Amino acid sequence: MNDPFADVAAAIQGETEREEDGVRVDRDRRERTGIPEVVLATHKRDDDLTVAIVRLVEANGRVLVSRLAPRQWEVIARFEDDGYAVDLHEAGRIAVIHRPGCSVPPTGGRIAVISAGSSDRAVAEEATLMAREMGVDVLRASDVGVAGLHRLVQPLREIVAAGVDCIVVAAGMDGALPSVVAGLVDVPVIGLPVSVGYGYGGNGEAALMTMLQSCAPGITVVNIDNGIGAGSTAALIANRMAAARKGASRQ
Repeated sequence: MNDPFADVAAAIQGETEREEDGVRVDRDRRERTGIPEVVLATHKRDDDLTVAIVRLVEANGRVLVSRLAPRQWEVIARFEDDGYAVDLHEAGRIAVIHRPGCSVPPTGGRIAVISAGSSDRAVAEEATLMAREMGVDVLRASDVGVAGLHRLVQPLREIVAAGVDCIVVAAGMDGALPSVVAGLVDVPVIGLPVSVGYGYGGNGEAALMTMLQSCAPGITVVNIDNGIGAGSTAALIANRMAAARKGASRQ
């Protein structure tokens, strides 16, 4: 592995690459941190979005583009005309653009992504795709919130039996599901509050506060609707665990 501080040292010494058009991409982020660079599409101009995508695909073979606005799907579709492969995930407002045949090698890490209600699935999809871009196998369970807690029993049994390394739990409304899950499993749980609900606190604030005030240990919480953060953190944990298992098997 390269020196993880080489890029920082080069930047301090003035050796960083200049981008005259105002777009600077982090080509080496995956190698340095284990997390690939993600293009946040919302509010980007079409030309800036296109430049960022092209440069990252040239450097790494593939790129995940998140939070696509409706007007930007047309920009993404043009990449197919230029010979790129485009995987569209409209429910999660995400596209994965890559060179044909460029896939993500599996790491052996495994996580689960649980969504409390069907309205939480878009953010859960973002977390799922982010983790898969990091080589992690993802199990999914949807619509198993606390309003009908019996729905959680069988999916959670299957998730525990699969030996996952981490569980992401996406929930809006009162955001109570992560606490329930954390009280039943022996792996880290990442609470992902979702901006779904009624009236006061209905934009995810109530869910966030509930998760932050959880009485169940073993939970960490990301910001509202931050599927990218939840998915990448869960994948980092899973990939560390997978590497440890491989190391132990060689001894």
